[in-house]
Amino acid sequence: MLRTKTTLEESYSNHCVSLPGRAAMWISRLDRLGMAALRFGLIVVLLWIGALKFASYEADSIVPLVANSPALRVLYRFPSPAYRQYMNREGELVPAHRAWHQSNRTYPVSSGLGVTIVILGILLACHPISPGSATVGSLLVVLMSCTTLSFLVTTPEAWVPALGDAAHGFPFLSGVGRLILKDIIMLGAGVVTAADSARAYLRLHYRPNPLLTAPCSTREVIASIQNGGVGEGT
Repeated sequence: MLRTKTTLEESYSNHCVSLPGRAAMWISRLDRLGMAALRFGLIVVLLWIGALKFASYEADSIVPLVANSPALRVLYRFPSPAYRQYMNREGELVPAHRAWHQSNRTYPVSSGLGVTIVILGILLACHPISPGSATVGSLLVVLMSCTTLSFLVTTPEAWVPALGDAAHGFPFLSGVGRLILKDIIMLGAGVVTAADSARAYLRLHYRPNPLLTAPCSTREVIASIQNGGVGEGT
């Protein structure tokens, strides 16, 4: 007799009669909602933060990160640590500092970065109509997050300075360091959304092999036919 396939959810439903069990069953169905929320969150963050890169205060704030990065420092005119005496507090306007940042190419570099980040947000938003583009966008988010996390190693301002308190240096993250560390979440979100968009791309462009995707009982029927037919007692 051919055996029939029982889904995992059906198997659980036969046993989950208690309130915690039924609650767990309901929560287990939230994965698609969670994926949509995760992708939407990434899109909002990328578009918003990318747009802020055109603001002078945001451009000023990333100077220590870029200036100390071995891969990115070439984008600026002046080497590190020349920027330290020209840093502005958020909301502060010091004309002499602003002039220095203009000559340092601080604002064009930040604007270019902003354009890149906004494009990534747009690519992720294309998931419903172009999952392939969204896959590329998510992988680029992973690459961007890895680059950002590398600033923990290259940026002195990522750690609390030694100004008298015993809590300084590693592992005491400064405000800048704490913001950088959160990119671990961005990295994980990029991996998950890339996998989800890649699955959508495969469903859209490739027809699945019925021998591999059919239910267990159907595979047995196919195998029986190939072996000479199904016997009379099955």
